[in-house]
Amino acid sequence: MMKWFYKLEYKHGNWCIPNLMLVIILGQALVYVADMFSYTFSLTAKLSLSINMVLHGEVWRLVTFLFVPEATTPVMLLITLYFYYFIGHGLEMAWGDFKFNVYYLFGALGAIAAAVLSMLLTGYGFGSSAYLNLSLFFAYAMLWPDTQLLLFFIFPVKIKYLAWFSGAICLFNFLFGSWPARLSVALSLVNFLLFFGGDFFRNAKQEIKYFRARQMWKRNNRR
Repeated sequence: MMKWFYKLEYKHGNWCIPNLMLVIILGQALVYVADMFSYTFSLTAKLSLSINMVLHGEVWRLVTFLFVPEATTPVMLLITLYFYYFIGHGLEMAWGDFKFNVYYLFGALGAIAAAVLSMLLTGYGFGSSAYLNLSLFFAYAMLWPDTQLLLFFIFPVKIKYLAWFSGAICLFNFLFGSWPARLSVALSLVNFLLFFGGDFFRNAKQEIKYFRARQMWKRNNRR
């Protein structure tokens, strides 16, 4: 399933950005701080992904949207940046810089493609890195499903359950959301499907089979 990646790594394995997640996190922090102290100029507005503005020459937006933070408050910024650094750095350590770069690149290209198609279909050509960052979370959950996180800093929850919950939200947005939302879900997560598609569907079948067996066992014990 991953022969294409191994060929790519063999030919271009040195073409990568070391510690890419740290670069992304620091960039988002700098953008947030710049906007916080600026009252007349919005750096976020200048860097965010707008296909209409790209067509008018602002091609840097195809890269700089990755540095636009999702958080709107300092507390949420710290939590979000720490969480994604924790997830991204873990993937970098497990995969190596090149594989992580390729995974992130495919997610970024998917987000751009979603914005382009959205503009063609609806005239709405904006995009973000939200689902791209979510794809990092899904990848981490596939590799270490039993890792525990403290929900609200209190309740220990296995990361696989949070991933299933997030996946359910993605499915809901894909089925019932607007066309821009559907395209963002489908294309920004293409990297996850390329790297984990086979394993994901096999694990899903096993989880469903386990759930049914457990339910049958409970019913038999009640008789």
